[in-house]
Amino acid sequence: MDDDRITGKWTELKGQLREAYGELTDDELEQTRGERQQLEGLLEQKLGQTKDEVRQTVDRFLERI
Repeated sequence: MDDDRITGKWTELKGQLREAYGELTDDELEQTRGERQQLEGLLEQKLGQTKDEVRQTVDRFLERI
């Protein structure tokens, strides 16, 4: 279900992530193709957060949209 939500709202989610985390590039986000695991991996790498922290971050963004 989360993957469907991410795919369906990808443009909106991508914009919110770019706004919140300016160090993320459009190209990096596009490479994840809206897939949750890839997105979480990117956020772990770029933000230096743990898997649990990243999962919570993605969940918070999804709750907003």
